[in-house]
Amino acid sequence: QRLKAAVHYTVGCLCQEVEEDKDVQFSKQSIAAISEITFRQCEIFAKDLEMFARHAKRTTVTTEDVKLLARRSNSLLKYITQKSEELASSNMEQKEKKKKKSSTAKGERTPGEQESVVTENEDSNMA
Repeated sequence: QRLKAAVHYTVGCLCQEVEEDKDVQFSKQSIAAISEITFRQCEIFAKDLEMFARHAKRTTVTTEDVKLLARRSNSLLKYITQKSEELASSNMEQKEKKKKKSSTAKGERTPGEQESVVTENEDSNMA
């Protein structure tokens, strides 16, 4: 029930933005109808995503499932693909930072630091 109310509120906010931008009016009934349709469509999406994951013998919905769901809308598929790539690269950066922090805390050197130490040793040996 709270989720349905949140969808209704969000649809109302979006309709207000459209009203201001396009100089049109939405009745309370039309906002309620849009909210109901949106909520029902989200329920269908959730069931489809669950089925996609189950078909792949998984219990977790992945970004690949979401991309499959969005396959009929090229612009939505492109947007979802872009965002998932951004998230993946952000996650990789965070993992790298964690690795560096943990290895520095243990007194270990990162591969880049090891290279510089080897180069410094070679330079001192040449002198």
